[in-house]
Amino acid sequence: MLTQLWRRTWFIIRIIIYLVLLALFSTKSVIPPSDLTERVRFYTRDQEFNYLDWTIRAFWLKFNRTALGLERYLSDEQQVETVMTFIDLTRRIQQAESEYTTILADPAVAERGGELADVRRRLDEEYALRAQLGPLAESILQVQVLSILQAEGITTGGQSIPPVLYHMTSAPMALIVSPRDVIRQEKNISVQPEMTIDEQVALEDAVAEGLDVSTLVVPIGGIGLYPTMVTQTSNINWLAEVVSHEWAHNYFSLHPLGLNYLSTPELRTMNETAAAIFGKEIGRILIEKYYPEQAPPPKPANSPVEEKNADNPADQQPQEPVFDFRAEMRETRINADRLLGEGKIDLAEQYMELRRRFFWDNGYRLRKLNQAYFAFYGAYADVPGGAAGDDPVAAAVRDLWAQSDSLRDFMSKIAWMSSVDDLQQALGR
Repeated sequence: MLTQLWRRTWFIIRIIIYLVLLALFSTKSVIPPSDLTERVRFYTRDQEFNYLDWTIRAFWLKFNRTALGLERYLSDEQQVETVMTFIDLTRRIQQAESEYTTILADPAVAERGGELADVRRRLDEEYALRAQLGPLAESILQVQVLSILQAEGITTGGQSIPPVLYHMTSAPMALIVSPRDVIRQEKNISVQPEMTIDEQVALEDAVAEGLDVSTLVVPIGGIGLYPTMVTQTSNINWLAEVVSHEWAHNYFSLHPLGLNYLSTPELRTMNETAAAIFGKEIGRILIEKYYPEQAPPPKPANSPVEEKNADNPADQQPQEPVFDFRAEMRETRINADRLLGEGKIDLAEQYMELRRRFFWDNGYRLRKLNQAYFAFYGAYADVPGGAAGDDPVAAAVRDLWAQSDSLRDFMSKIAWMSSVDDLQQALGR
């Protein structure tokens, strides 16, 4: 009883410290709602996601789970087994949900009533199991992330600041708004995850036509609330990466980089690129330590015949060119930026639509490719190329990571930056 009481007390103390620090330091980064915000919300208000309600429910769930501390009574093997059981359960739920949707869309749905009822019963049973198993699996993964942070020296007194807390759920989508004459994220407004494609298109078109802007509704993998929100997935590699990525945003929120997130597009790119680098690195280490059988296979080495052909081009067999998505997207971004810079807005939009069809023909089903697309995806530039084009800010963040002695060194440097000049000075430029 005393142990549970102490766990509750210590949990509350740590959370209060984090929230107080966030409240104290975040005042200088608060940006009052602009006229554009209210004009966009005229279209989105009825479909916006309720973050306050979600946060209260998620925090209460975490509070009760931390008091129990069941994960501490499981061996490392049992913890891994529990997480993988939950991952498999999530996969079954996703498959059943897809099956249920398919039956509902069938013109002969009335004749498949018994089948529909069977799938519904199976879903209800698995939803109930997820409600029981999910919090424990989340607690285990939180402890595992903490252990990697401790090993990397990114803790204080063995504790992460803030504590690692996340909750897996159906994440909202985001309406991204960019000016038409330049690629820049002006607004990012969260909308309900249940919106149909038709509803997404209708919202995009209404805002675009009403305000003369570029718009796109995009899915998101996670949000740096507290606890952080992570979308439901059956991919343990992706889950480990996103949980770590979103914790990085919580960490930055107590430093200048996070406090000034909304100040400029460049700082947003620095923040997102750094969090992406951090998430992939921590996620990779975590998988290798706890779930090595789930680690992606290493890239195959060249065979002796391939090495011989590499030295003797004449011996090589002709091969079909491989479509390089990142290289093609980089070219698209560079040319779109050039056309917009020349004031050729209509021509740039026509060009991006032609390129969208080109991507579609090569197997990449992009619904829209416009300024809003690049404004959102271009900020996640931990890998060169892609939607970021030749963004010098993202390249500088990658250079800082390459020059850092460790992940701790990288995070401690970039977290305290509040401008691109700080980044350039750190690189000696």
